[in-house]
This record gives sequence, structure tokens and C-alpha cells, in this order.
Amino acid sequence: MTADRPRRADAARNRIRVLEAAETVFTERGIEEPVEKVAQAAGVGVGTVYRHYPTKRHLVEAIVARRMRRVVDEARILAAQGDPRTGLFDVMNRVMAEAIVKMHLGVTIDKTGSAAAGAEPMAEIAGDLTAALATLLARAQQADAVRHDLGPTDILQTLYGLSAAAEHYRWNAAERSHAIAIAVDGLRPR
Repeated sequence: MTADRPRRADAARNRIRVLEAAETVFTERGIEEPVEKVAQAAGVGVGTVYRHYPTKRHLVEAIVARRMRRVVDEARILAAQGDPRTGLFDVMNRVMAEAIVKMHLGVTIDKTGSAAAGAEPMAEIAGDLTAALATLLARAQQADAVRHDLGPTDILQTLYGLSAAAEHYRWNAAERSHAIAIAVDGLRPR
């Protein structure tokens, strides 16, 4: 049994190395890069990559899930202790930045915040993000920083619309920031 433990720990380390290498390779060079390049960057054999991620799609979804989990964790922290006047907008900016990465990697979230077909790892994360956004929205509304007639679905639909436009028009960072500023103005009380 103790002989299995080092192997399991080694496998866990390899999984993390593969995921980190894949995130770097795919975000810097594009999703077209072969899995062999990921294995090379991780310092493992290609069989190790496929042992942890049976297809490239599984690997890409794991990258997106990991990145979005970080966004959810940040959103929860902001919901618990952040500035209620800016927390929601900070998370919206972060979600939009990640939306650009998701588009680049070919993974989409639908307008309700649910994972697109085939993106099962994202379903739980989408639910967690929705819950965090609901808390951030409620706090922003209590601080009179956001209109009181909005619900979490309105925020998700705004993010979805901005993400779709960013993808369609291939917005750069400045264009994305400008669009978010316009949307945020529409969320503020009149």
C-alpha cells in the first residue's frame, strides 16, 4: 500500500504539470498546438497526458474549469469582504477577461451561465459563479451602486451578450473595457 502512495502523489504532480503546461501552450500559441507540445512543455510523455486527459477537448475543458474556478474563488472573497460598490463590476471585468480565453480555447458558456454541451466540468462552476454574482448583486444593490430592478440572470445575460459580441467582433482589451464600461453604466441607478 505504501508503494502506491508515491505513485499517486507523482501522478497528481504530473496531472498539475500537464494542466499548467497546457494552459501556457494553448493560451500562448493556440489550441492548434499538438498534445505532444504540451507533453514536452510538462516534461512528461504524451501517454501521461492522455492518461489524465483522454482527449484534447478534456484537457482544454480542464484548463477553462481551473481558470473559472479561480474567478469563482475571487468572486466569493469579494462577496464576503469586498467593496459592495465595486465588487460586482470587478468580477464582471474578470469574467469578461476569462471569456476571451474561453473563446480562444473554444469552450462556451450559454446565456444562463450553464456549460455548453460537452463541457460538464463547467456546470458546477457556472452554478457557483451564479451564486457569487447573486451575492455581489445584492450587496451592490444595498449600497445603491446597482439598480434594484435587476436579478442575477440580468447580470449573466449581460455578460453573455458582451462575450458574444467580443467573440464576433474580435475585441481587443481596450474595446472590451469600453464595452464593459458602457454596460456598467446601464446597471447603475438612474
